[in-house]
Amino acid sequence: MPKSELTSKTMSSNKAKNTKPEILLRKELWKHGVRGYRLHYKDIPGRPDIAFIKPKLAVFVNGCFWHRCPNCNLSIPKNNAQFWKEKFHKNIQRDALRINQLTKIGWKVIVAWECELKTNINKYVAAIISALSEKIKH
Repeated sequence: MPKSELTSKTMSSNKAKNTKPEILLRKELWKHGVRGYRLHYKDIPGRPDIAFIKPKLAVFVNGCFWHRCPNCNLSIPKNNAQFWKEKFHKNIQRDALRINQLTKIGWKVIVAWECELKTNINKYVAAIISALSEKIKH
């Protein structure tokens, strides 16, 4: 638990669903004619932000701070550093577990990072379209 009540309140006010990066990616997918996905699909591990059921494609839109983006090299908050280290470590472990669970049951997983969506969203749109067309061929 964070030491500060303000920190705790700030953490709990962060949205888990329909975040700005998630909406940005969904709008871009629509622009490219990509439809037929489910949001926060509960019937598979991890409740991916975007799930294409028949082709078994799961897309997670990860915030750089909470999921510890490998590109951003973000520092650990100085206050209550041990809490944050443990929190981030658990998030990373949970993410890896969910990806592993999904791949074991035949799902392809794409992890879209917040920072890259801002600068290179087409990378993810292309990866999703490619994965969908690959799954349809099989």
